[in-house]
Amino acid sequence: MTSLFHRSRRWLLAGFAALLLLGSSAFANEIRVVTSGAFTEAYKQLIPIYEQASGHKVISAYGASIGDAPDSIPSRFARGEIFDLVILSEGGLEALARQGKVVPGSRMDLARSQIGAAVRKGTPKPDISTVEALKQTLLAAKSVAYSASASGVYLSTELFPRLGVQERLQVTGKKILSERVGAVVARGDAELGFQQVSELIYFKELDFVGTLPQEVQQTIFFSAALVAGSDRQDAARHLALFLASPAVAEIVRATGLDPAGARTNAKP
Repeated sequence: MTSLFHRSRRWLLAGFAALLLLGSSAFANEIRVVTSGAFTEAYKQLIPIYEQASGHKVISAYGASIGDAPDSIPSRFARGEIFDLVILSEGGLEALARQGKVVPGSRMDLARSQIGAAVRKGTPKPDISTVEALKQTLLAAKSVAYSASASGVYLSTELFPRLGVQERLQVTGKKILSERVGAVVARGDAELGFQQVSELIYFKELDFVGTLPQEVQQTIFFSAALVAGSDRQDAARHLALFLASPAVAEIVRATGLDPAGARTNAKP
């Protein structure tokens, strides 16, 4: 019964994607997309549905929203890699907009993401349920991994100083480049890891601890935008509409994100 439900839902989504394509004659055979980590799981589930419905191929690349890691989205743009659609955090998108890399007014919010924590499966789960508990956990941890992208920038530049643990984290903190924090914790290279929830919950080797307390939580929008200079903007726009649509909200939510809902076509 469950299998039939999922097949039926997949057919409905494919039909929805096909409806988006009606009336458009400007679609390319390939749409080149680069997406950041937080939206990756939802993206990987939705793209095959879109490809099935449209008959077109989506060429995918992945990287952090910010930072200078070789595979980060800013580094890819700096090298001149060619894309039609970019999906990344709002801070990363704003930086690209200032550089003239995306089409003004083309932003479509896809999902909201929160920061969570995880430990290696079978190890004690620390308490992060309150701000004070989070502080004590950070002070007690032997090693703490955090992303070099949006969530890690917030933690290292805002939250750690606010909690008064920055000096301790200079010793125990590990900024992770070019891989997910969960992978580092899973192999035992860090005791505790923080990253977007959607980037932690798919590691079977981890136990999810929970999200940051709301008083210190950072909610980040992940958004799509058309890349300036692309000759496939019509195709890219229709793909973005599919990814932002209410029809895919259930899949997006199941990957640890909150669908963005009505907040679309916002600046930049």
